[in-house]
Amino acid sequence: MLNIERHAFIFDMDGVLTDNMRFHADAWVDLFRDFGLQGLDAERYLVETAGMKGLDVLRYFLDPNISETEAGRLTELKDFLYRVRSRDLMKPLPGLEKFLDLAESQCVRLGVGTGSGSKNINYTLGMLNMAEKFQAVVDPSQVRSGKPHPDIFLHVAALLDVQPSACIVFEDALPGVEAAQRAGMQCVAVTTTNSASDFRSFDNIIAIIDNFVGLSPAGLLQKLSGRVSSTLI
Repeated sequence: MLNIERHAFIFDMDGVLTDNMRFHADAWVDLFRDFGLQGLDAERYLVETAGMKGLDVLRYFLDPNISETEAGRLTELKDFLYRVRSRDLMKPLPGLEKFLDLAESQCVRLGVGTGSGSKNINYTLGMLNMAEKFQAVVDPSQVRSGKPHPDIFLHVAALLDVQPSACIVFEDALPGVEAAQRAGMQCVAVTTTNSASDFRSFDNIIAIIDNFVGLSPAGLLQKLSGRVSSTLI
């Protein structure tokens, strides 16, 4: 049974723990150019499909009928390009490490819900030296549907034994914010990928940040409590 007194922070990985979405975008653009796809630039990828799993990105831009096997092969190629581009440039978003330590000290459970595959998860968390920070890590292979569906975030909450309404999601991508909204979770928007104005259509945003410097876990939990209480009136 879920314990409603517990709280959790659930982090998207790319663009939230580290400002690396440009590397992903450029890798997708290079891959698509090999298939003769013109008119796709990094900005379009970031706005329209950032945070979605590789199969859904490929079906969106390249071929709506592409098989899962072929999509997996192409996603592996793209991920190789991403790792080559980012290897010497990966670093945590400013203030993240202190924020995670503060959250842990306040008994907040920590999880990751990402559209990336397991190889990229291991690579990114390893490069950031954060593999042991999170009590649950969920990728698209563990659920039926990726973002913007709520499955990933709901599965993280279940693994952490926390009610969805007691979770705060940290997201940089619009499909991810939508996934949090559909999961019944409040969200902190991170402006590494989209501008603050891009999040105005969502009613589950409790804060918009550029990074984690000065961010208070206790302050976010107070905002969450206020939001949850107001829905019960």
